[in-house]
Amino acid sequence: MGALLSSLRFEREAWIRFIFAIAGLILAFGAALFSTVTRQAGNVVATAIFASLALLLAGFVGLTTVPYLARRVAFERVRDVFDYDVTKEGLVYLGIIIVIGIAALNTGNNLLFIVVSAMLAAILVSGITSAGELRGLELKVGLPEHTFAGEAVLARITLRNTRRWLPAISINVVPPKRQKAGRRLRWQRDVFVWPPKAPPGKQWIRLPDITLTVVTALPPERSIFTGRVYFPYIPARLVVTRPVELRFERRGRYVQDAFGLSTRFPFSFLAKTRRVTLPVETRVPRSSPVLARAGKLSSGNDHAREVVVYPSVQPTADVLEILPMITGEFEVHVRGRGNDLYRIREYLPEDSARHVHWKASARTGSLKVREFTREDERKLRLVFDNPSANAVSASDYERGVTTAASLAWHFAGENTELTFAAPGYEGTSDIYDFLRYLALVSPRPAEDSAKSVLDELHLTDDYNVILTARPRGSIPTSLWSRSYFVFFGEPK
Repeated sequence: MGALLSSLRFEREAWIRFIFAIAGLILAFGAALFSTVTRQAGNVVATAIFASLALLLAGFVGLTTVPYLARRVAFERVRDVFDYDVTKEGLVYLGIIIVIGIAALNTGNNLLFIVVSAMLAAILVSGITSAGELRGLELKVGLPEHTFAGEAVLARITLRNTRRWLPAISINVVPPKRQKAGRRLRWQRDVFVWPPKAPPGKQWIRLPDITLTVVTALPPERSIFTGRVYFPYIPARLVVTRPVELRFERRGRYVQDAFGLSTRFPFSFLAKTRRVTLPVETRVPRSSPVLARAGKLSSGNDHAREVVVYPSVQPTADVLEILPMITGEFEVHVRGRGNDLYRIREYLPEDSARHVHWKASARTGSLKVREFTREDERKLRLVFDNPSANAVSASDYERGVTTAASLAWHFAGENTELTFAAPGYEGTSDIYDFLRYLALVSPRPAEDSAKSVLDELHLTDDYNVILTARPRGSIPTSLWSRSYFVFFGEPK
């Protein structure tokens, strides 16, 4: 009992609401007694005032405290079945019931009591009907396989009506209510043992038990779905699908393991919401970049509950500024390997002056360059040197991540054999493995003493494009001859 009371001290809000509820019910009971006394005294005005006050206090306690305390019952499976919200129409309807109820109490007219009973029964019928509708529905959610920050993609929400004869009317698919971070009381399974401090082999009694413990609720993760999708009519034993446009402004992981099926049918007194938990995520094969950029849906991913949003790959001003220089250095590095003349063509800004064909230029009056055949494939290695948390600002870091993603996407579409290197990166040369790494990467902790990826980078035949925030003087000199450096942030 002492442990239980010490745990309950953390739930101050529940205790405060409980105390106010008791005080409100005591005041309502006192007002009801005073209404009886004034009625016997023949004071109609005072009777109406005290009777109205008693009903209002009781209704206020019922609407604000009882649902809050009811959500703290022991069994999660019972507690999480439905959520209830009183609508504006429901408040007006309850107000009419209170007025007619006061008139029935003051006049003793049996017909008014019948009207009040019928109106209360309508609320009960509404609740039973909407609960039957929501329980007869199955939800499936199809999410795109590849998603980029800032780009709209299409998701698919499917509802199946499992009832044989009755349709489902006016259904909304909504995100579940998000719980605030903080300390909560939770019932958890436990084992009752006696003696309590005896070793496991010497305990006399071991019985299944439940205990009330305090758990810390973490802040909710970013949700995938924040809007609502309306299904006006779902015939019996049929499936209806609606497309949903999703847009994620920031890179990272978005998680959602539940949705809500909500309805106000038939009388709109209450908005009843049934929580639907999604199954475990299923893995699906990767699709082509064209389908991914077009927002096509992946097959077999109807139960996905996690979306990893890649950084934006749209070329930014920084990328458009450095891309010609990277391309020029890379082309010079690659073309210099060949010995056989391939063709003579017009001069481009990224061409090296040593390849200018002066005789052809003098004959035609415009600069011409020699282009040689390549003896091997174009090989490029993109290196992301993840800085520490105190090396660059948050905006510079995000700009560096976006630049790395844009460069990787650009060269993946070229005739280039592309590889990647980054701290902790264990993926393959597939572009989507690297984009997933960039989507989830964060600055290294300031106390992390591990070596930089540049200190352990082995030179190969690949040409390196290195994104780093290190000072120029601390970069190994062996990397300068075969690399192009992009400094995406000034040290603080």
